[in-house]
Amino acid sequence: MKKSKLIYWTSTGIVAAVMLWSAINFSFNEEMKGAFTHLGLPNWFRIELTIAKISGVLALLIPTIPDRIKEFAYFGFALTIISACIAHISSGDGILRGLEPLIFLGFLIVSYLYHHKPQIN
Repeated sequence: MKKSKLIYWTSTGIVAAVMLWSAINFSFNEEMKGAFTHLGLPNWFRIELTIAKISGVLALLIPTIPDRIKEFAYFGFALTIISACIAHISSGDGILRGLEPLIFLGFLIVSYLYHHKPQIN
């Protein structure tokens, strides 16, 4: 496997795993209802975010999905990560807890850049 494909699939896999884990956690962990309340978010948003994250993961992992749809997934995940930072900082969780999601933004950016990297054979 070429180095660029390995970097792409590793970074994409990390993003997909984190987003899928959080979607499952939102759905089945009762404590998440309290966490969403703490962040000032309504309960219905937890369900909406779960559906969006699962859809985004599928969009990134299925190779036959058109690039335009993948672009929406990348944008949606970036928006979600940045919003998580703002929500945690605004709710008083502290700067370190607020900036923690930016680690995954880094993996998302790497995935995005390597998705668009020209494939030279």
